[in-house]
Amino acid sequence: MGIRLNLKLIVYLKDPEKVLKLNDSIYYTSWKDYFYNLLLHNYFFPDTAYELIGFTKDNDILYCIVQQVYVAITENTDLNQVKTFLTQNGFENNRNNDYISPELGIILEDLHDENVLTRNEILYFIDTVFYLTEKFWAEE
Repeated sequence: MGIRLNLKLIVYLKDPEKVLKLNDSIYYTSWKDYFYNLLLHNYFFPDTAYELIGFTKDNDILYCIVQQVYVAITENTDLNQVKTFLTQNGFENNRNNDYISPELGIILEDLHDENVLTRNEILYFIDTVFYLTEKFWAEE
């Protein structure tokens, strides 16, 4: 049985080391934007990279299936540490748990303490929501 985290994201514990996630791209205007999100996540956070497994359909809803490493937490995540880490890497906190990199033209959202986990004092970003701005596509 999977855990339904929101209306369109379902997470299954595959084994002690991996989880499977089913996502219908609800947060994105297109599947292309969702795939950009996967690529950006894998670039910025390779230790929790998504592996595209395939697709499935349930009740006429198409889901993308990705696999990701299971992160066992050892302590609660300090959101101030998340903010410090992202700030040191060129992101600005623009509201709540959302960030933007004006230089890169990338928005990174939804980084609350259930989407950024801490194991042995190391942050693990497991459920990121990346968006690209017009600046990302602009030719300098």
